[in-house]
Amino acid sequence: MPRPIRNRKVVNPPQMSGFKPFGMPLCKLKVLELQFDEYESINLVNYQDLQQEAAAEMMGISRPTFTRIYNRALKKIAKAFVEGLAIQIEGGNVEFEKQWFKCQKCFKLIDGMENHIKCVGCNSFANNELVKIN
Repeated sequence: MPRPIRNRKVVNPPQMSGFKPFGMPLCKLKVLELQFDEYESINLVNYQDLQQEAAAEMMGISRPTFTRIYNRALKKIAKAFVEGLAIQIEGGNVEFEKQWFKCQKCFKLIDGMENHIKCVGCNSFANNELVKIN
């Protein structure tokens, strides 16, 4: 029996829920799922310029596990790019450092519901317009 998969730590969720090729309607595209931990691995190594060892430590996993997640993410992104697939970012065994919500009007990320009566981005009321991420 294999060991249970540990949750990977994600500091911030992505600003968007996915990408699609330019000039093609989403309804005509196949969608490829990129999990939150795969997104975080790309963010830490390619965007924040961290070494894999440091990125693995931030996510609370071993370096070999991080490398497998990172390589899987690169493969998915390359496939989507070459084959013209849409990418949807969701799911995976992750735990966010904070509770995150996204405004459904302006798509602004908000950390925690307790201090946000109105969305700062568009002044909509939080109880009607915010959706919890993960």
